[in-house]
Amino acid sequence: MQLSEQEIVRREKLSKLRELGINPYPANLYPVNHTSKQIKETFAEGKQVILAGRLMRKKVQGKASFTEIQDAEGRIQVYFNRDEICPGEDKTLYNDIFKKLLDLGDFIGIEGELFTTQVGEKTVMVKNFTLLSKALKPLPLPKEKDGVVYDKFDDPEQRYRQRYADLVVNPEVKEVFVKRTKLFNAMRNFFNEAGYFEVETPILQPIPGGAAARPFVTHHNSLNIPLYMRIANELYLKRLIVGGFDGVYEFSKNFRNEGMDRTHNPEFTAMEIYVAYKDYNWMMDFTESLLEHCAIAVNGETTATFGEHKIDFKAPYKRVTMTQSIIDFTGFDITGKSEEELFEAAKGMGIAVDGTMGKGKLIDEIFGEKCEGNYIEPTFITDYPKDMSPLCKVHRDNPELTERFELMVCGKEIANAYSELNDPIDQRERFEAQLKLSEKGDDEAMFIDNDFIRALEYGMPPTSGLGIGMDRLIMYLTNNPSIQEVLFFPQMRPEKKQVALTDEAKAVLEILKKAEKLPLADLKAQAGLSNKKWDKSVKELTKNNLAKVEKTDDGLFVEIV
Repeated sequence: MQLSEQEIVRREKLSKLRELGINPYPANLYPVNHTSKQIKETFAEGKQVILAGRLMRKKVQGKASFTEIQDAEGRIQVYFNRDEICPGEDKTLYNDIFKKLLDLGDFIGIEGELFTTQVGEKTVMVKNFTLLSKALKPLPLPKEKDGVVYDKFDDPEQRYRQRYADLVVNPEVKEVFVKRTKLFNAMRNFFNEAGYFEVETPILQPIPGGAAARPFVTHHNSLNIPLYMRIANELYLKRLIVGGFDGVYEFSKNFRNEGMDRTHNPEFTAMEIYVAYKDYNWMMDFTESLLEHCAIAVNGETTATFGEHKIDFKAPYKRVTMTQSIIDFTGFDITGKSEEELFEAAKGMGIAVDGTMGKGKLIDEIFGEKCEGNYIEPTFITDYPKDMSPLCKVHRDNPELTERFELMVCGKEIANAYSELNDPIDQRERFEAQLKLSEKGDDEAMFIDNDFIRALEYGMPPTSGLGIGMDRLIMYLTNNPSIQEVLFFPQMRPEKKQVALTDEAKAVLEILKKAEKLPLADLKAQAGLSNKKWDKSVKELTKNNLAKVEKTDDGLFVEIV
């Protein structure tokens, strides 16, 4: 393991602490009785407090020093005075341990007394301190000079990989996750007050049901069978409705072996709720009330800002049928159209389609490409074609349609709901249609779940179900355009081995990171290097597999690897 100069110095300090008889990682409890926030809220001159946290600022001025301690609720100023800490002849605790052996990032415990400085700052005067944990790696703290902040820890890839460091040095990030917890609590309270029951269903499933998606597959050695990580929990929750529960819900971790982008992560959190004796019209009203309640709980109001949009979750929401939506934005009426007609229409609209797509997938592609992005304010898209909804009840007024809605916000779906299909014969036929799509090459088609059909044969009451993508919802409520910002630990590509680069190569790589791919001439111009340094830098990046040069019909391009 190659250590930086700072890491070597910190390990040397670690050894010196041990030589002084100080355990840098003590096991015993530290009796904290105040947080930084509590101290500020209940401040009283001369009050005795015990707190603990990270050392985040350290300004040594001879016999006295001002520092800042950061705990889970914020920062507070702390004053170290040599004679207060070391009233006797031995000044080692201040002169050696505090001044020389403590670093930024170290956890320390402090016993002290509150006072106010001459400039009015609420401060803790240290009477005694204890090292609780020595940090061996320096925090990526930003630096400030002449009012300008630089070296800020804001590279997304580094932040997501090292979320622990991100949370320490970018405290605003923590607020996103505080709001995420508020959202879950608000939704859970809403359901509980309505009398619905929180349950848990299997994550490892013999059949990946409840959605059209590609699953992750594993193998159970003892049973010698394949198992699939859950893509949805719908079919298990409906089994519980069969079993006699009137309302069940679950916050579930789901897994889909599909692409990754700013709105998709292979592991994500969904909420699904099923309520007996209801239909999708009731569920639309319920969803409006739920999201209005959640927005207020998270932000204190029904409105939220997302990028350039201000959206309002106050009920009621606009309702538009899918057929009408496609007419509105394409002029094409999907009613009664064959698979061939839909295929040609989609091609004519410039949509990428292929022979594996059935009617449902083709309609979904048309809506997704031409309509979905136009809905900014919360809008229910209703009455989906039957081919798109194999688990949904046929529409009571039109057998070509189903009683389904999706809620669109800022051009993306955040909720999906049905009047649930409870006819076992119809359900089997729908599954068999999905099997034909699978045989045709659709790797997202549903499996036939014979046990679920058997459950329906015992009888399931009329039921409505709702699923909400929790990660996407909290993105909208916290103004975060990337799903990675609302997941503590998003999935990442394998970390590349750290390579020591010249300053010129680093500069070229930083330019490339922002664009990912640039014409070679443009990149060279932005880098502003001499021909010799430019050639050397590009060779350095390509040799270390950090960039590649590609020749195309449009010329030479440099692309980040």
